[in-house]
Amino acid sequence: MLQNVAAVLLDGVHPFELGVVCEVFGIDRSDEGLPVYDFAVVSAEGPALSTHVGGLSVSTPYGLERLEEADLIAVPAGSEYVTRDYPPELLDALVRAVERGTKVLSVCSGVFVLGAAGLLDGRRCSVHWRQARELAVRNPRAIIEPDVLYVDEDPVITSAGTAAGIDACLHIVRKEQGPDVANKIARRMVVPPHRDGGQAQYIERPLPKDTCDTVGEVLAWMEQHLDREVTVEQLAARAHMAPRTFARRFQQETGTTPYRWILRQRVLLAQELLEGSDETMDAIAARTGFGTAAALRHQFVRALGTTPNAYRRAFRGPQAA
Repeated sequence: MLQNVAAVLLDGVHPFELGVVCEVFGIDRSDEGLPVYDFAVVSAEGPALSTHVGGLSVSTPYGLERLEEADLIAVPAGSEYVTRDYPPELLDALVRAVERGTKVLSVCSGVFVLGAAGLLDGRRCSVHWRQARELAVRNPRAIIEPDVLYVDEDPVITSAGTAAGIDACLHIVRKEQGPDVANKIARRMVVPPHRDGGQAQYIERPLPKDTCDTVGEVLAWMEQHLDREVTVEQLAARAHMAPRTFARRFQQETGTTPYRWILRQRVLLAQELLEGSDETMDAIAARTGFGTAAALRHQFVRALGTTPNAYRRAFRGPQAA
């Protein structure tokens, strides 16, 4: 059971990445019936630490001994984490934690701390795409997946950039305490409960509608009518364009074709329904525009590398399938 959580900091810690961990695990939400974690911020380099934000520092009375009782240890990102040396006593503490089964989570460049402790050797891991090459150089035995939001190689969980830390934290809550708890925390944070879920946490996603100057209204309509079969000609008419012009502008503004865009949105909607409802596969297929459960399964496997039933079991337990 996940009860005791510690965020361990080094000099130059990034406040936002620390804040991500604090927001998920450090706030008392017992008024909503949510679990309260025994949460502590731990320093690996003395009671006062600088941050990369001018004039802002962090102080804490907790030292590395606090890690010994943690069920989860989070390592937020920090300045110069890619190139700096780390206190040997911190690396030893992380190794001991993993050996006794404690989960260890990195947010963004915090993964370099785990690498220095040897915890990435032979394991799949995620990292911000800008740091993937350097992580590979420093950790040649790591299996780096720079295209994913996070990787769960229990008990080592690694996440990519800042927002991916939120995804990874919510994933841990969902895995340990169920989708209802994770969804309620996400709702309080005003973030999606799960982005591009399942076995393929790929970053490649349609562009936000507010970046689409000429097809934005059509995108909004498509998103609200995923159960309908539509043609490029019909969409072009809604945009008051010739079909060829519409197809070209759609590609320019979204980076993909109308067919691929709507297919991805249908898969995303199927994920939400599989996670949060008891609807049958036939009903989900109808709501998402796939038509039949067989077509839903085919497209779901192509997109995420897992079946709808397996996806539902992963996020709602064996009884949900």
